[in-house]
Amino acid sequence: AVADPTRLRMLAALAKTELCVYDLALVTEMSESAVSHQLRVLREERLVTFRKEGRIAYYQLLDDHVTELINSAIEHAQEPL
Repeated sequence: AVADPTRLRMLAALAKTELCVYDLALVTEMSESAVSHQLRVLREERLVTFRKEGRIAYYQLLDDHVTELINSAIEHAQEPL
């Protein structure tokens, strides 16, 4: 799930703050439908969770372990070859 560049961008954004589908669509430059599809995968893999506020769901990383995993993946990707 983390190897996919789209999902990694979403996880990196969620590592900074919780976001709704609309905000994630803006950050990733994807449609809300595509973001929702990717979020389903991330929920199934137990990487993200959400809370509802009225009709809006706000997504966040599941726990500190996921945050560490994402930060490590980003650092690794930025290392020179």
